Amino acid sequence: MNIGFIGLGNMGLPMAINLLKAGHHVTGFDLVQSQLDAFVAAGGEVAESANAATKDADVLITMLPASKHVESLYLGDSGVLANANPKTLLVDCSTISPKVAQAVASAAKAKGFAMVDAPVSGGTAGAQAGTLTFMVGGENSIVECIRPILEKMGKNIFHAGGSGAGQTVKVCNNMLLGIQMLGTCEALRLGIANGLDPKVLSDIMSKSSGRNWALELYNPCPGVMESVPSSKGYAGGFGVDLMLKDMGLATENAQDLEASVPLGKLAQQLYEAHSKAGNGQLDFSSVFNLKK
Repeated sequence: MNIGFIGLGNMGLPMAINLLKAGHHVTGFDLVQSQLDAFVAAGGEVAESANAATKDADVLITMLPASKHVESLYLGDSGVLANANPKTLLVDCSTISPKVAQAVASAAKAKGFAMVDAPVSGGTAGAQAGTLTFMVGGENSIVECIRPILEKMGKNIFHAGGSGAGQTVKVCNNMLLGIQMLGTCEALRLGIANGLDPKVLSDIMSKSSGRNWALELYNPCPGVMESVPSSKGYAGGFGVDLMLKDMGLATENAQDLEASVPLGKLAQQLYEAHSKAGNGQLDFSSVFNLKK
């Protein structure tokens, strides 16, 4: 298939490369030249603009930083919806507000496009390995149509419900992840303060009731686990500012619905403090070093 891919960042680039490996023709666009160079080296074709990436595309996949970028790309006179072929299937893998996802999908439907929101979980390692989890919102027939493409980039494809449902699941999941990471950091710090070896402590807790993803697969303490950001100076991975954005999406959504998320709000404040201390570009597990 001819696939357009807009947003070749830390997540988008390996996802697009996996589509190339699966034999698809992928035309990509990004604002960062080094990302485009890596894409070309993998066999991709670069488009001169975002709209050019949609030309002749059977499927357009977007992976952008925030709601405002998705709105800017899709809506308006110069947006995708005003210039693309309505036969192009639209798949937004960005993590954005459920409300914005629903609005863009509604605008797309009004212009004759089929669209789904399909945010992901699994981090850069999952994107590289093709083992991402996709949380998809949209009509069932569209979800089943795009499933074979998503399976080239991910291991688990879940249909969460109608438009925006994928984004709702994603903000709930990332709020929980953010809270879990903070709790994991505090538990490890407490054990270290008592003279425990953090690896021994992690091994024991991983087999006990405190086990969680952050502890078992993304340990925040340097030296405990190889090939995770904490053992590489907290470089790469999922940035503090990105986690802060997702915590904001969750608490904003909760406020709109008058849902109670006191731990989510507290976690948001802690990530904000860590970001303001100059750590916004580090991996979010760097909250292990948060100065309280």
